[in-house]
Amino acid sequence: MGSVSSFFGALCGGETKKEEERLLRANDRAFNLSQQYAKNGIKTSKYNVFSFLPLNLFEQFSRLANAYFLFLLILQLIPQISSVPWFTTAVPLTIVLSVTAVKDANDDIKRHKQDKQVNNRLVKILLNGELREEKWMNVQVGDIVKLESNQFVTADLLLLSSSEPLNLIYVETAELDGETNLKVKQGLTVTGEMGDDIEALSAFRGEVRCEPPNNHLDKFKGTLTLDGQQYGLDNDKVVLRGCTVRNTEWCFGLVIFGGPDTKLMQNSGRTTFKRTSIDQLMNILVLCIFGFLATMCAVMTVGHAIWEEKEGSAFTAFLPRKPGVDVPLSSFYSFWSYVIVLNTMVPISLYVSVEMIRLGNSFFIDWDRKMYHPGKDTPAQARTTTLNEELGQIKYIFSDKTGTLTQNIMTFNKCSINGKNYGELYDFSGHRIEITEKTQRLDFSWNQLADPTFIFHDYSLLETIKEGNPEAQAFFRLLALCHTVMPEEKKEGELNYQAQSPDEGALVTAARNFGFVFRSRTPETITLMEMGQKVTYELLAVLDFNNTRKRMSVIVRDPEGKMTLYCKGADTIIYERLQPSCNKLKEVTTAHLNEYAGDGLRTLVLAYKDLEESYMGRWMERHHEVSTAMEGREEGLDELYEEIEKDLMLLGATAVEDKLQDGVPQTIEQLAKADIKIWVLTGDKQETAENIGYSCNMLREEMKDIFIVAANTADGVKEELQNARRKMCPGAAEEPTVIKARAGLLWLQKTQTVLDENVDGEYGLIINGHSLAHALGQDLELELLRTACLCKTVICCRVTPLQKAQVVELVKKYKQAVTLAIGDGANDVSMIKAAHIGVGISGQEGMQAVLSSDFSFAQFRYLQRLLLVHGRWSYIRMCKFLRYFFYKNFTYTLVHFWYAFFCGFSAQTVYDDWFITLYNTVYTATPVLALGLFEQDVNDRWSSHYPQLYSPGQLNKFFSKKAFFHSVMISCYTSLVLFFLPWAAMHDTVRDDGKDIADYQSFALLTQTCLLIVVSAQMFLDTDYWTAMNQLFLWGSLAAYIAITFTLFSNGLFFMLASSFPFIGWTPSLAQ
Repeated sequence: MGSVSSFFGALCGGETKKEEERLLRANDRAFNLSQQYAKNGIKTSKYNVFSFLPLNLFEQFSRLANAYFLFLLILQLIPQISSVPWFTTAVPLTIVLSVTAVKDANDDIKRHKQDKQVNNRLVKILLNGELREEKWMNVQVGDIVKLESNQFVTADLLLLSSSEPLNLIYVETAELDGETNLKVKQGLTVTGEMGDDIEALSAFRGEVRCEPPNNHLDKFKGTLTLDGQQYGLDNDKVVLRGCTVRNTEWCFGLVIFGGPDTKLMQNSGRTTFKRTSIDQLMNILVLCIFGFLATMCAVMTVGHAIWEEKEGSAFTAFLPRKPGVDVPLSSFYSFWSYVIVLNTMVPISLYVSVEMIRLGNSFFIDWDRKMYHPGKDTPAQARTTTLNEELGQIKYIFSDKTGTLTQNIMTFNKCSINGKNYGELYDFSGHRIEITEKTQRLDFSWNQLADPTFIFHDYSLLETIKEGNPEAQAFFRLLALCHTVMPEEKKEGELNYQAQSPDEGALVTAARNFGFVFRSRTPETITLMEMGQKVTYELLAVLDFNNTRKRMSVIVRDPEGKMTLYCKGADTIIYERLQPSCNKLKEVTTAHLNEYAGDGLRTLVLAYKDLEESYMGRWMERHHEVSTAMEGREEGLDELYEEIEKDLMLLGATAVEDKLQDGVPQTIEQLAKADIKIWVLTGDKQETAENIGYSCNMLREEMKDIFIVAANTADGVKEELQNARRKMCPGAAEEPTVIKARAGLLWLQKTQTVLDENVDGEYGLIINGHSLAHALGQDLELELLRTACLCKTVICCRVTPLQKAQVVELVKKYKQAVTLAIGDGANDVSMIKAAHIGVGISGQEGMQAVLSSDFSFAQFRYLQRLLLVHGRWSYIRMCKFLRYFFYKNFTYTLVHFWYAFFCGFSAQTVYDDWFITLYNTVYTATPVLALGLFEQDVNDRWSSHYPQLYSPGQLNKFFSKKAFFHSVMISCYTSLVLFFLPWAAMHDTVRDDGKDIADYQSFALLTQTCLLIVVSAQMFLDTDYWTAMNQLFLWGSLAAYIAITFTLFSNGLFFMLASSFPFIGWTPSLAQ
């Protein structure tokens, strides 16, 4: 029995074994097929011709609203229950399902076409000793493929050989991470020896053992076994699908992962779906409406039972009951009949209209020319269409500094070498001279390889270099050797550097102009031109930079055989690793660093270490062992790096300038007036961040105090936070007031809210990364939050990407306020995903932030228009739309409630059947849609000029439970008037000849006409901003009602379909 269940489980995919390690053999399709690895074809489409209808309908009816209306339709098909024709629900439901299905089908057809285009691309594969052109979808794991320049990479490949020296290839990774700068990949020397020899490649029988498919773009672990020898494989030896080969004539690669297993496809999963606070409130309100609907139906049922008992027997003579239908059963039928009649409290068109309004407002953001940046040819983009109104409710903004507030275009500005400061100009009396555009620049014409765009003014540094100062030369030699920059030299002497970060590009360019020109690199060498002399260094090891290490080192051997480790990194990290003999120099350099940071410059410290041959030999052996290990590779390498990066000798420090973006101070000032709190989360030094804070108008001299939290212990951090809080709010309680409540759908979500405290005056808070680590602990997080929220400005320095996300989560958890995070780099992605709304800036650090964001643009200053104009308008439009929508539908529905008291609670409808069908889909659909798309209380200029207009959104003033119940109460009153005035006007009314003129259809026509006029008049009163579309939709809807009503009651339709389209005054009794 177990084997049978296992068989069916495997058949249905229920017991798919998770891959723990991948083993493959080159040129051995039989073995690789036995492992059942995925082929290289991809499928991003969801449906095919046969599965579309059932799958799409299943997905649509999985939504609560659609399932509810399907349930109503089924009820309407039961004759004993329904007093409303089935088409009153079927027509709008069919329209909604059809529109959604057409949209889904169109999207899926596009995906099918894209899949077909990609799968049918051609690539050369090595099969049976010869190269053949095959479609991408036919490529399999273990195949060897040949790629040429400007060709897309077919699958995730292990690089074997290339046309470039030492197995180098250049790739562009724009499709993976958005970065357009070239990156270098390098194959193993042992495989590179095969070159483009087809016989050697066909005879290659290497065995690869590596990690299973995953989505880590920057990590890869594996080993290649060839002729009994093991070779370590890392990310530098793997070329990923999605890359494009550049500047490389040809290369060969071994397919490791194909199709859905590639890292590109593994990263194409859906991101977390974000919902707005209005969405969450609507879910709660819809549940309340369902409860209200059930209560009304219960009241009607009780009324029906009482009426049947007391009055119903009088009508049985000419309206006999059906056999077997007694009062209890009749009352049961009545309950479900009223569920059908009153269902329009939550109309199906509500959800469709909300999505259309959001989509339209997203297009307005995309089309806004005032948010287009011509320099980068980059428009604003709403990457998510479901969060527009949330932009009008932002209370906290969390911003990166570099590349977000600043331009991230670095220029080498100053440096400290062996205790001497360079970069300033002084006159004969020793006074500092201000450097302007007219100040004379250094002449680098003596250096034929100098960058003509490089600007420096201090001639003393150039003299020091030319005099042969050893420390100065070692300083620039380090800058020329310790980096990951790739050079391009299309013409002799015309060097172009491809840098992964602007900092590195600025430092290497500075070294180039001062005579230490980085000329070329291979996996084993780096070639410089040192003061006109060509020098080639053997590259022994590269100790990579990451956010934890915050430093980078290279180990090189010069032509004389001397081995040196060169290291650059953050001052706090390098200082911990210096020799004690550097203490005096460290004090002088620290003073210079503080001066640079005070000027808002970004700083790095440089150091070196001479290495012994014997120690280095042992270290390299251990390095090889660790780098080929499958388990614990990263930890082992970290230990080795820590061991060798000790007892360093200090050389000096660099300072590069990153200027503010245009309009940043003005934008921050306007956002502050809108009562939006801005927190800056940066990895820079405290002094640098503080200086930028003043430049941006975030920190101001008129502030009462600016608190700095820099303690190294939890107790110290607690004391500093408490002292700051007590000074700002002396009378506040020591323990915060935390209000616990329940929220969300069915009130299942537990919330904790820390109330805002009043503070007199403006304060600022600056907290360091090591202090923040303690403050984010469970014991101190509330103290941090209380103190920070009392301040107008908060700046967190030296923070890691994880800490950025933790700060955002802390505010979300305890403040119940809408948060926005904005950044431009990969280190901002976690913060962007954590916030309610993520904004990406397409800057110098690639597109990772943009790819993870909900909205994107090119400059920080556009945030003002996004929030104060588009966000505010979207919020007002959505709130007005919802208030009006609930008003018109409650008014329409409650007329049935009052009518029930005059029709024996029989679930008889007030309106004509076709009016019921068309009310929400034709007569009132377009005017309210125009309101949600075009409404403005003030124009964009006034919205920006008076930021205080933004505050109602933060307080949820325009749509809340209170506003909803206010709309319901007005609807109750309006429905009373709309029912009783026509009833009173027609009650006991007779013609001149004494006959009654009042009948059911006359009353229905009069009531529905009054209803439509009243709700249209309310729309007229609610609209502040009239456009041609508003006029067209409002008057057009009324004209459509008149035209359709005259048509429905016309002679022609009566003669053709007398049973469906009767004359006014016709009753079933007259036809019998």
